[in-house]
Amino acid sequence: MIHLITGGSGSGKSEYAENILTRENKSGSPYLYIATMKPYGEETLKKIERHHNLRRGKGFETIERYTDLKNLSLPKNQGVLLECISNLAANELFLEDGTMCDLKKAEDEIVEGVLKITSQTETLVIVTNEVASDAEDYSEETRQYISLIGSVNRKIANMADTVTEVVYGISVTLK
Repeated sequence: MIHLITGGSGSGKSEYAENILTRENKSGSPYLYIATMKPYGEETLKKIERHHNLRRGKGFETIERYTDLKNLSLPKNQGVLLECISNLAANELFLEDGTMCDLKKAEDEIVEGVLKITSQTETLVIVTNEVASDAEDYSEETRQYISLIGSVNRKIANMADTVTEVVYGISVTLK
């Protein structure tokens, strides 16, 4: 089962996603949390710490994986939380030297990675961000990044059994 959770920044989607997995204990295996945010700078370190605190005591084992999900082998688990598509998209699209990868290649890498994880768990909960709902004038690189996230979100939503948007802490089932 795939459950895609979307919403704006600070909407409560991370906590909602954690609760989807942990509301019933199925076995002694851990829940796996695949963290895709690269730890850099004080702001991201604070965000990572906040997410660690949210998960504390819930039975999650964290796996940091910034790219290449298709080659990730997971241990036995109760369920997987993949957070988040936006970070993963940035990591797959923008190389370390600042150049951009091919958009289609980045999309394929992400979708193949999601399919690989799906084959290794009964329950996959994926967090993503609502994008492209504003009318800002962005650079070409940012427009391509937003396009990538939108395209990947559509593909995952089509694969998903359930799609939920979290708005101000309130969940709205879309599918």
